Amino acid sequence: MSVFTPLDRPTLEAFLAPYGLGRLRDFRGIAEGSENTNYFISLEGGEFVLTLVERGPVADLPFFIELLDVLHEADLPVPYALRSETGDALRTLASKPALLQPRLPGKHERNPNAHHCQEVGTLLANIHLSTTNRIIERPSDRGFEWMLEQGQHLAQELSETARVHLHAALAEIDALLKRNPTLPRANLHADLFRDNVMFDGAHLSGVIDFYNACSGWMLYDLAITVNDWCSNRDGSLDKHRAQSLLAAYAAKRRFSPLEVELWPMMLRAACVRFWLSRLIAAKAFAGQDVLIHDPAEFEHRLAQRQTMSIALPMSL
Repeated sequence: MSVFTPLDRPTLEAFLAPYGLGRLRDFRGIAEGSENTNYFISLEGGEFVLTLVERGPVADLPFFIELLDVLHEADLPVPYALRSETGDALRTLASKPALLQPRLPGKHERNPNAHHCQEVGTLLANIHLSTTNRIIERPSDRGFEWMLEQGQHLAQELSETARVHLHAALAEIDALLKRNPTLPRANLHADLFRDNVMFDGAHLSGVIDFYNACSGWMLYDLAITVNDWCSNRDGSLDKHRAQSLLAAYAAKRRFSPLEVELWPMMLRAACVRFWLSRLIAAKAFAGQDVLIHDPAEFEHRLAQRQTMSIALPMSL
């Protein structure tokens, strides 16, 4: 169970009192998290999620709060930070930065169909369009330069076939950075996986976990999303799901010719990012009672992305 910081009732009651949301009814840790500690909190005033930030610099937290405020103002289903009676959004609990946010309705969709992917495509486009004209700058702490550095180090521990695919992808990433193309930018979720989206029936009811959010190329965020929502068990892309997601996104924002050109390699770069981060996590938490996502999942996806048959739609 990924609760790095255990809390007791008296500690929680003292922390929650300044929000003026009534008596604490119940609380429980959330097992799905792999980087931060999260609790479901039930108060007389409603249902909430408490997050204790375990990773990343405290200096970045105002960025996340501001971004979620922007998306909330755009009427998107995000868990914006609640303020205490003194107006504080960011507070401290058990010596960790802590945020209290509304609990969004719905549940995760583990086996998405084309409709779910369509909803996700629309959501992602709306996130990008809500921020493209007011980007809050924050570079990713696991961006392309990080991939080049970590990839060279971790490649030594891989099989020969895996090393070939990784080195080829790293060469593409290096070439992309040197080219420095002018691609459309916005604020990115950068982790829009199935376990970060909520559905209430067929309706997309919420998107959570913005702690990898950053500013950058919208195409990269789309590649991250497609790689998770549209992949089959063997790592290949499901054509129907991918086309549904891409068409829904394109209905909101048209792709540029340069984005169409760079799409295949961006899918590969997005595979590299999560393959490497999962390899690092698997080593760091080996033998501990922490949820570890399988690095091989993205190894297989990268292998499948060596050839590409699902292009971006130019227009609808």
